[in-house]
Amino acid sequence: MIFAQISKIVDPIAVKLDRWFVDGVRFVPNVVLAIVILVIFRFLARYGSRFMERILSRASQNIALVSLVSAITRISIVMTGLFFSLGVLGLDKTVTSLLAGAGVLALALGFAFQDLTTNFISGAFIAIQRPIKVGDVIETNGFTGKVLSIGLRSVKLDNFAGQHVEIPSKDIFQKPIVNFTFSGERRVQMECSIGYKDDLSIVENLALSAINQLPFLQKLKPIELNFIRFSEKSIDFEILFWINQDKIGPGPAKSIAMKAVKRVFDENGIAFPTPGKVVDLLPPSRE
Repeated sequence: MIFAQISKIVDPIAVKLDRWFVDGVRFVPNVVLAIVILVIFRFLARYGSRFMERILSRASQNIALVSLVSAITRISIVMTGLFFSLGVLGLDKTVTSLLAGAGVLALALGFAFQDLTTNFISGAFIAIQRPIKVGDVIETNGFTGKVLSIGLRSVKLDNFAGQHVEIPSKDIFQKPIVNFTFSGERRVQMECSIGYKDDLSIVENLALSAINQLPFLQKLKPIELNFIRFSEKSIDFEILFWINQDKIGPGPAKSIAMKAVKRVFDENGIAFPTPGKVVDLLPPSRE
């Protein structure tokens, strides 16, 4: 009697365990196949990321962008292998749940780090399109300086005053950029004044001859001299000339040009007008 009751309890358990064992044995090939898929995709992720890194290194010098794309490639391949493995194991609902969770997580992170995401995307486009490169002298967002580094989040400039300026990538990408070193040439503008008694033709010839002797000029670019206005005590003019920025910067070039023009004017009796002084004549004080 007791054995019959025990048998009624044990037999269903044994049948279920036997069924589980049979199902487990049948499931072993799927587990092995899933592991093989994971291993294969793990190797594919490693070589795929290296391949992307090698290709991108030829197209862009931005190390941060290359590393980011390489990491994204590696993670994407590994996740693809994981989804295939779960599918082989018959865990389709788990795959669907993971995809839904990943989508919700990505949406939440996108809203939480909107500015950071925008900067990263802008930095990626800057690295791909390459409107600027390290060493360029640019003007953007109210700052002028030499590009020190181009990252995904920001661009760093040396403002020639001993400070570093860090500008977010989205501001660089969305606003105009003046690149002074894109062509390797730059035009320098220098304004001068002479008195009304001087001959304008002589002034023009002397100034052009002085500028023509400068060693850092772009010889293929013409020098321009334009008289621009009649002031109260002088006639104002401007000289426009092109320089090779590999040899000298615009500041030193303008300084040397001013010295040369001043020297040739002094040698030929051309006087620069001096500002007049205002003298107040006060009536004598009465004591």
